[in-house]
Amino acid sequence: MRFIVGITGASGSIYGLRLLESLKKSGADVTIIASKTGLEILRMEAGMGKEGLASYGRLLDNQDLMAPMASGSNTFDAVVVAPCSMKTLACIANGLASSLMVRVAEVALKERRKLVLVTRETPLSLIDIKNMEAVTLAGGVVLPACPGFYHSPRTMEDLVDHVVGKVLDQIGVEHSLFKRWGQ
Repeated sequence: MRFIVGITGASGSIYGLRLLESLKKSGADVTIIASKTGLEILRMEAGMGKEGLASYGRLLDNQDLMAPMASGSNTFDAVVVAPCSMKTLACIANGLASSLMVRVAEVALKERRKLVLVTRETPLSLIDIKNMEAVTLAGGVVLPACPGFYHSPRTMEDLVDHVVGKVLDQIGVEHSLFKRWGQ
């Protein structure tokens, strides 16, 4: 399976990293797009730069609108933006494809492929909510980084794994990151 993972400047780069770890473990073909601020937050939160990020897959320049996946004729199975800033959400919701990450999300929507946005913001403004509605109506999945507690998490990793497991469920990748309800 081919996946594109975007990392934006919202806090919560740990979600993107854990997703990349899980996808690499599954053997998936992964392309990574990180915004400039996403890379800065990744360095602050995880102590990781471009080199570390590139160990999980092909790392593309977010300004390269000539990249193959900027076209609907290039195939991939799903796009996940984790974490997804409200700016990126707004650009996707309003078709403002001024970066590769937003263009790829737009391609996923127009080609009816899976798009999952792991939003990381609180509280939400009415504008954020309306942008989430627009993406949902266009066929995307808004999956806020809101971990559950029914699986009795004991560590921060358990909480992160719950959210990442929900993302993997959306894109059809088997996992055992958390204990499912009633099991």
